[in-house]
Amino acid sequence: MSDADTDSLYYLTTPIYYASDVPHIGHAYTTIVGDAICRYERLRRGAGQVFFLTGTDEHGEKIERAASASGLQPQAWVDRIADEYRSAWRDLNIQYDDFIRTTEPRHEQVVQDIWKRLIERDEIYLGHYEGLYCVACEGFYLEKDLLPGNLCPDHKRPVELVREESYFFRLSKYQQPLLDLYSRQPDFIEPKRRMNEVKSFVESGLKDLSVSRTSFRWGVPVPGAEKHVVYVWIDALSNYYSALQAHERTRAFWGTADRPRAIHLMGKEIIRFHAVYWPALLMAAGIPIPRKILAHGWWTVDGEKMSKSLGNVVDPRKLGADIGVDAVRYFVLREIPLGEDGDFSYDALLNRYNSELANDLGNLLNRTLAMVEKFSAGKSRRWPATASDETRGQRLAEQALRRRSEVEAAMAEPQPQRALEALFALVREGNTYLEQQAPFTRVKTDPDGAAFILYNVLELLRWLGLMLEPFMPERAVELRRQLGLPNAQQGGWPQTWGDFPDGLAVAKGATLFPRIDPDRQKELLETWRAARRAAEEKARAAASPVPATQPAAAAASPAAAPAPSSAADGPIPEVSFDEFKKLDLRVACVVSCERVPKKDKLLKVELDVGPLGHRHVVAGLAQFTTPEELVGKRVIIVANLKPAKIGGILSQGMILAIGQEAIVGLLAPDRDVAVGSAIR
Repeated sequence: MSDADTDSLYYLTTPIYYASDVPHIGHAYTTIVGDAICRYERLRRGAGQVFFLTGTDEHGEKIERAASASGLQPQAWVDRIADEYRSAWRDLNIQYDDFIRTTEPRHEQVVQDIWKRLIERDEIYLGHYEGLYCVACEGFYLEKDLLPGNLCPDHKRPVELVREESYFFRLSKYQQPLLDLYSRQPDFIEPKRRMNEVKSFVESGLKDLSVSRTSFRWGVPVPGAEKHVVYVWIDALSNYYSALQAHERTRAFWGTADRPRAIHLMGKEIIRFHAVYWPALLMAAGIPIPRKILAHGWWTVDGEKMSKSLGNVVDPRKLGADIGVDAVRYFVLREIPLGEDGDFSYDALLNRYNSELANDLGNLLNRTLAMVEKFSAGKSRRWPATASDETRGQRLAEQALRRRSEVEAAMAEPQPQRALEALFALVREGNTYLEQQAPFTRVKTDPDGAAFILYNVLELLRWLGLMLEPFMPERAVELRRQLGLPNAQQGGWPQTWGDFPDGLAVAKGATLFPRIDPDRQKELLETWRAARRAAEEKARAAASPVPATQPAAAAASPAAAPAPSSAADGPIPEVSFDEFKKLDLRVACVVSCERVPKKDKLLKVELDVGPLGHRHVVAGLAQFTTPEELVGKRVIIVANLKPAKIGGILSQGMILAIGQEAIVGLLAPDRDVAVGSAIR
């Protein structure tokens, strides 16, 4: 393939999803965004010029444990989960070019080839690793980054002290090359604040990275050291490269050192792996780095990050079955700008459906086609070449051209939310034009004029039917079919105003987006919320920390602290009354509260503890409440807890909260008592 042939190649990846459970709306969001971007790029570049990759991440200790708990072998487990993802993406009309699985031989071979290359270049060496490890997220943490009780900040489960023989990658060697990369390519990480976070992390100093494990077997074997498996993140990240290596045509999508092509789309929580470890590994292996790391925000549900362990996930397939797949796609793309966080709300979903899809877009199509059938014998009537600008709908044409430019500018960033904002502004402009021109009145005195007005709205709908396809592919095709356009399945990008065929018979069909009446809305909300409550109850009943499997050396280490016990662990050890009396529990009042920078779950809380004075506590409450809601509340604290640094801030106590996996409430006095009162 020549340079000229590869000039317009475009390569976009989603993260490969961890095969520990079935997909939810968070996974769907990333994949729908990627699908919309790639569908748009195919319209602009041509189908063969775009490659969209997704897949499943199938190795690691968490998979091994999940399979064992289900009575399955790991391969049987991941086969089932991979099928669930393929089925979900089929149901959500995801048009990927390849689905990579990290258990496939084509992937494992490339991972081992990269490993050998790193060994040959002396970028990997053998040593020992000791650290605090969360099995659930397959990552190591520093003590300062953990929640009180040595809990993982994401999964709220105890971390494990792991010590084992390990190979290390010389990551520290790449601190300056990475900083040079960020300076040379200021848009390498987007949005900009994520770039700033990553730069700050790298500037604080990089340590060599442990890149193999010996405590489990479910992974890619390290070449020449069979008791080791490749660290799951190194294995997983390599998928973006391995998926292209089988054919010369696909290899071209990776790009070259002076023309990188890969754009990695992912949630913000895994940006460090992609923006630090991955480019450093590629530099070390002599492989061109990606062009861009694009991080989106989190979807929360009632303020909590979606998590299977909390049971608060939303099933996108159930929503699609109830209100239509394109309505779900539209909502997640339209609700929040790419890069920002958003809170999922069933009410907001139904409101957007009725107001924007049913009332605005659906009504514009239905009214127009009904009037064409009634006033123009069901056929379009194009104005003559000599018609005035007003008759040709010049102002409407100008609005269409302006909105098309806005869509193109938005997708160049990319920002699908802004693109849809522009398109639905055009929908509203079409409705306004129809009302102001009033063909339903004009037809009585000027039938030709009424027909030309309707032609202009048909042309506007043709433009919308083409430009909406990346976001709502099935409904966009149906819109074009009802317009009567030949080859309605074939899309494109609108170029010239007035290309709607003259004399074309429209084919009005079922309502594009039927309005959901109040009774049906109530029924849907009750069904969806009942399913959520059942899932949350099931998760609470099943909640228990992942069983520890520490090596003997780690268990015997004097540095190893016992994991905190909980009701989910089984019987709780008894304590004596004298031991209990050692806790100084006090009533405190929240004086001020603010978020801890760069820590999504932490709040810095100033407390008035009466005779004990004021003190600061760092609490993992940011996803349970807002700083504003907390100020003025009375809480119960452990006042004599040994101070500790959390999130880089000295915390002088602990606020007591209710909940095992998720915080569901705060302890508080049941009447007005003096601040600083002791609890006994």
